[in-house]
Amino acid sequence: MPTFSFDFNSKTAVVTATSGIGLAIARALHDAGARVICAGLPPQDPAALQGLDCRMLDVTQNDQVKALFGSLPRLDILINAAGINRRLAEHDPEVFERVVDVNLHGTMRCCQAAKPLLLASRGAVVNIASMLSFFGAAHAPGYAASKGGVAQFTKSLANAWAADGVRVNAIAPGYVETQLTQALWEDPARSSSIQSRIPLGRWAQPQDMTGPTLFLCSDAAAYVTGAILPVDGGYLAY
Repeated sequence: MPTFSFDFNSKTAVVTATSGIGLAIARALHDAGARVICAGLPPQDPAALQGLDCRMLDVTQNDQVKALFGSLPRLDILINAAGINRRLAEHDPEVFERVVDVNLHGTMRCCQAAKPLLLASRGAVVNIASMLSFFGAAHAPGYAASKGGVAQFTKSLANAWAADGVRVNAIAPGYVETQLTQALWEDPARSSSIQSRIPLGRWAQPQDMTGPTLFLCSDAAAYVTGAILPVDGGYLAY
């Protein structure tokens, strides 16, 4: 009977975020022994990145993306966590385009730039999708469209890279208390309405995303690729 552990001592990981869900995943990978590079915009709380290799990255800039991955001698794990949400403003075509460029095109840019390294290590990719990958959002059409795209891109890349031993999966978070959702969880009426729909009865914390992500990066998930794993407290099952 095989045994598994979340031991990443020999691994190098890139996480494209410096806050929120991405930062929580980066810290969990670091605590599990990985060398972690946090690549994103300037952090709001630099102390939270202590022990991590923090680098500036705008995922909409192809030259920056290529330069980052071109500077690495090895890569085993890629976590695509860069994301923005402009809510109702996304009904403006220019805002819609910007959200899709960060959330979907940014994920694609990083995957393609990291491909040679991931092929060499037979590594793993975990993209951050969303429960809005599965249904629409009148209040955030660009975000929902981009996250639907992330889910389909994940499945497509999983098929394209499977023969080379690279696994590509995604987690689909539900309502998580981050800066991105602050306007919702600080509004008592809206927050209560959301929480009443969640079978587990609470909002998620960023740390709730770490276990499923580390599983998908680990040998325990050696036969898992192309999966979109909801981590939503049962919201989609309600």
